[in-house]
Amino acid sequence: MRSEGSIFLVGPMGAGKTTIGRFLADMLSWRFIDSDHEIELKTGASIPWIFEKEGEDGFRRREEAMIAELTQQRNVVLATGGGAVMRRANRLALQSRGTVVYLYTPVAMQIDRTAHDRNRPLLQTANPEARLRELFDLRDPLYREIADLIIPTTDGSARELAQKIMQTLGLAPLK
Repeated sequence: MRSEGSIFLVGPMGAGKTTIGRFLADMLSWRFIDSDHEIELKTGASIPWIFEKEGEDGFRRREEAMIAELTQQRNVVLATGGGAVMRRANRLALQSRGTVVYLYTPVAMQIDRTAHDRNRPLLQTANPEARLRELFDLRDPLYREIADLIIPTTDGSARELAQKIMQTLGLAPLK
């Protein structure tokens, strides 16, 4: 693991970045941060509202500024939004400022995990499955490009996956 002492979780929606990230941060006694949540706190608006009023590009500009800020913190576990890797500046910030863990999740599992979630603007379409496949095809190579570690989320609970990340990175729990 890099000396910066931060872990950045990337992956598609439904990968479990927030859930796994909370367990990981707790085990390390580090702070957990969800970039989407931080955007909502800073703007006072929900992600769907930002998408509706500013479009995806407006949201991505806000996300880029937030990633630039959050990746400078130390001893944090940061869960990024699924599309954060779409901007080169985000990929560079993540890759250069901490350890990037890609939570690989097959599309079928993403469909199961996001089926009833109305807080995901990109899935508010007639065919969410086709949209998830399209996003996977576009983003998977970018996740892999910046990942220091790839963890499949197909086997194990969120806690077990957090433990696997720690073990693979050679980190000992502080609790």
